[in-house]
Amino acid sequence: MPSRLSGSLQSHTVSTRPLSPAKQAAENLGNRLREIRKGAGITGRALADATGWHFTKVSRLENAAKTPTEQEIRLWCQICDAEDQVPDLLASVRALESMYQEHKRRTRAGMKQLMRTSVPLYERTNRFRIYEHNVIPGLFQTPDYAAAMLRFWIDFLDTPNDLDEAVEARMSRQKIIYRTEKRFEVLLEEQALRTWFGDSATQIGQLERILTVESLPNVRLGIIPMMIERPCVASMGFWIYDERLVLMETPTASIEVTMPSEIELYTRMFDLLGRVSVYDESARCLVRAAIEDLAPTK
Repeated sequence: MPSRLSGSLQSHTVSTRPLSPAKQAAENLGNRLREIRKGAGITGRALADATGWHFTKVSRLENAAKTPTEQEIRLWCQICDAEDQVPDLLASVRALESMYQEHKRRTRAGMKQLMRTSVPLYERTNRFRIYEHNVIPGLFQTPDYAAAMLRFWIDFLDTPNDLDEAVEARMSRQKIIYRTEKRFEVLLEEQALRTWFGDSATQIGQLERILTVESLPNVRLGIIPMMIERPCVASMGFWIYDERLVLMETPTASIEVTMPSEIELYTRMFDLLGRVSVYDESARCLVRAAIEDLAPTK
């Protein structure tokens, strides 16, 4: 599953106050509006005069006392000659409430329902770019491996115990990997092959499943060897859906990134990780080596 947000990929205003993620995002948006105005050499009063707003509205927007509308953002950027900033700012507004969704709230109806919520997104997406550092992606998991993982999360999050239904829902989602019009580019750290969920037989079955899925014509699997010089390190797993969304998961929440400039950073990170990955027979050799290391303990 996607995991913890990398501080190097998102910039946030430093604050000594404990803020909710939505409040922090709102303050970041206000700060960006202020920077755009100051960068244009325009005072708050002058901006208010140019827009026809009451002068206090500028302060309220910059201090996150009010969430800007799309029209307000477009007008702000037009006056400040910063219309190239509109897409990122609009994405920030849309993400204020959706970028951080607590698992505890989302799983009240059980894990089965959580599995089903991603189906529309999968249907809309044609190109999946998936990076995982310590787990096998859900789309490639065996029932036993998925059950071992989900059993932990059900207990950890204290959600309704619908393990069998949740595993069935996860397996049903996997049908999408057989649709040849969709592309799956997957990068796994070698550590993901060697992180156990369940017993050794479960892990061996999962690794054999990886070899099967890797042979699909619309799947491109790369594995990053543990002992290799690398240009970068991603501190968490992330999934890129086409060019419009990045999803990650922490132990307690899901995080959405919709800002185009930040999506571009994750795309660059994925490309850098891909350069140090091995593919085809070299990747299969790493999987087989992990299987061989497990075999004596069966």
